[in-house]
Amino acid sequence: MPLPLSLLDLAPISEGQSISNALSNSRELAQQAECSGYQRVWLAEHHGMFGVASSATAVVLGNIANATNHIRVGAGGVMLPNHSPLVIAEQFGTLETLYPGRIDLGLGRAPGTDMVTAKALRRNLSNSNAIDTYPDDIKELQRYLGTPEPAQNIVAVPGANTHIPLWLLGSSLYSAQLAASFGLRYSFASHFAPDQLFDALHVYRSTFTPSEKLEKPYVMAGVMAVVADTDEEAQYLFTSVQQQFMNMRRGLNKPFAKPTDDLTTMCTPTDHAMLSHVLQYALVGSKATVTEQLAQFVGKTEVDELIVSMPIHNLEARLKSVSLLAEIVH
Repeated sequence: MPLPLSLLDLAPISEGQSISNALSNSRELAQQAECSGYQRVWLAEHHGMFGVASSATAVVLGNIANATNHIRVGAGGVMLPNHSPLVIAEQFGTLETLYPGRIDLGLGRAPGTDMVTAKALRRNLSNSNAIDTYPDDIKELQRYLGTPEPAQNIVAVPGANTHIPLWLLGSSLYSAQLAASFGLRYSFASHFAPDQLFDALHVYRSTFTPSEKLEKPYVMAGVMAVVADTDEEAQYLFTSVQQQFMNMRRGLNKPFAKPTDDLTTMCTPTDHAMLSHVLQYALVGSKATVTEQLAQFVGKTEVDELIVSMPIHNLEARLKSVSLLAEIVH
């Protein structure tokens, strides 16, 4: 099943551990991904979450790139409405200058937080429709990362002439349409928002307009994966992310939970239905079980690349899952 395989990391702050532990764990995870032949490792922008340490995404990516040698490193993604395109061009232009040929920039339009925290990020406080400028912000960012025009007054330094590959991320038809119209790579967030996966893939592929950067559609889809020696161990480890989704549904902001022997003690029938739906594409089990699950997902979606989140509390088990999945795919 040869398929480019990449890793999505949220720098989880695990229950009983510190933020420093989380950031150190992300370094080790990236090193394991590189040794296991992964294509890229991405970190995602979230704010104000007690279980996520990757809020200053570009800073964390610098740490990851410095700890690795050749694996591509990027944002999966930066939430562009939170930022000035010029600032993002400078940040990622700096990364590309320090680590040439290794930097990706995935863009999203959600705030990555609650609306109170989004306002505290202090961009466009007077404009409630700032998200409507998203397509224009992408174009502006492209200008800053490209070759400056003779009459261009604002130049990103660093940033100009870096031509960093852009990806659009999303879980809706809107993001698929936008990626297609811009001729950009597209990544669908099926690891937590599965509903429009196949419609979005169809829209992206059928309406794709070739660009200077990309001649034909290129799509990546996200899945969660927990691979262990046995199905039972994997299901046990998977209870951490199941608890995380239940906490989010209940409005609880908590560190990433330890696994539990009996999820039924805290899981209502409504919770169970929600988890079964939201996490329907998760790959959970032994190598044999996950091989079958993965073949079904790739066969149905025909994705060009797979990006995997490893929602496992224990670092050693997380590293092992990264290695075992690579053995399946490669």
